[in-house]
Amino acid sequence: MSACSSAKLFLFMVPLVLVSCFVFVNIGPKSPTSFLTSLSTTHISSPLFPSSPSLPPVPAPAPAPQAAKEVSLPASALSTELESVQGDKNRTIQLDPINITFMSNNVTFTASSKRTKKRVTSNLEKIEFELQKARVAIKGASMDDPADDPDYVPLGPMYWNAKVFHRSYLEMEKQFKIFVYKEGEPPLFHDGPCKSIYSMEGNFIYEMERDTHFRTNNPDKAHAFYLPLSVVKMVRYVYQRDSHDFGPIRRTVRDYIDLVSDKYPFWNRSIGADHFILSCHDWGPEASFSHPHLGQNSIRALCNANTSERFKPRKDVSIPEINLRTGSLKGLVGGPSPSVRPILAFFAGGVHGPVRPVLLQHWENKDNDIRVHKYLPKGTSYPDMMRSSKFCLCPSGYEVASPRIVEALYSGCVPVLINSGYVPPFSDVLNWRSFSVIVSVEDIPKLKTILTSISPRQYLKMYRRVLKVRRHFEVNSPAKRFDVFHMILHSIWVRRLNVRIREV
Repeated sequence: MSACSSAKLFLFMVPLVLVSCFVFVNIGPKSPTSFLTSLSTTHISSPLFPSSPSLPPVPAPAPAPQAAKEVSLPASALSTELESVQGDKNRTIQLDPINITFMSNNVTFTASSKRTKKRVTSNLEKIEFELQKARVAIKGASMDDPADDPDYVPLGPMYWNAKVFHRSYLEMEKQFKIFVYKEGEPPLFHDGPCKSIYSMEGNFIYEMERDTHFRTNNPDKAHAFYLPLSVVKMVRYVYQRDSHDFGPIRRTVRDYIDLVSDKYPFWNRSIGADHFILSCHDWGPEASFSHPHLGQNSIRALCNANTSERFKPRKDVSIPEINLRTGSLKGLVGGPSPSVRPILAFFAGGVHGPVRPVLLQHWENKDNDIRVHKYLPKGTSYPDMMRSSKFCLCPSGYEVASPRIVEALYSGCVPVLINSGYVPPFSDVLNWRSFSVIVSVEDIPKLKTILTSISPRQYLKMYRRVLKVRRHFEVNSPAKRFDVFHMILHSIWVRRLNVRIREV
């Protein structure tokens, strides 16, 4: 081989060596839908792995004449630039290089002695293989008969695709494992409220901490990693009241991420894409952006699921806001039949945010069928008013989420969602338009026309669907299958199915 050919070979080898040393985190196609929703709409994602997980895909070169001494590859195959780690793009982090040599003339591949030994499947590859099997099983569910289930078989128009959801849920129960980081001391970590409007923070933390089915103490076997922080507790113990200084909360979150990323390899391996937090506080979204990779890459389970505040339905999870005043559901679930609900629609609540003033301006004390109050009349019971109403108005306040949505479901009242940019809980599974009414802020003046145009027959269908779907919003201790704890877990499971991580 001539010196010129050797020089060309050297220049050819360098970028290929660099290209072979990345971990890829694939968020899938650029689409607002999740893996589950894409199956419900017959759109199927691409295969999980390339043909060889140990090398980046390189197109085979065209046959060359005998005298050829070099191989040309597309510029994309030679690129060594690290891609952005934000949004729905492929994201990469650099690992130690692998010693790989390419020879021209018939293009033979050789490797160092370490790579010639029998290849051992890594823990990450095993995990991704398990997830791919789950994707295949879920994909085929639409063509199968409904699966048997001793507790509950999802059926009806409340679900985008009941069979796909059920299969996904069963796959989650069969294999989903979560590692809960042990670092951090209560009350900021491993603690949360259970008797307030932010009750889901504490309920989820406590249920996850004592769970023996989904939790694993071996991080090498985990599909997802839970960062057990409480924004509610940070606001109480770290934030100085009325200071308007968000810095202490930001530093607390950032320091925690730095701690676990320094101690464990898992955060850096995926740049946080298989990690999740859960927060019901209004400041939860803001706190998540204390660390750029947490806000941009990680799964965020939030009550305040507002697309105008960078909530991404494909990556993030909308969870219900549930106001548990006593910490239990006693006395909250149940209500009379439609025949003894004389009020068409009801709302009572404080005036805050941009939506409620509009509602009160048009309807407060102006119609006997639509009871809208800033303050309830003396001697009037709020729960009794909900149980006496066919429809319950659920306008946004300062933030898009409202506990009235779940309160309506509990009392058998068809919820009327009035907001902008809100992603209702579990929207990749539940078809909210089948059991609720969604009204734009601009249509508030037409509320009575909209509600009276719903026929008695259609209303009865919606009422019965509310009674069926509310099991997914009930808080149980200990948790029961298909309840709110398991629905949150399922939403996180689906977001994990959206992410594909591979070592190259």
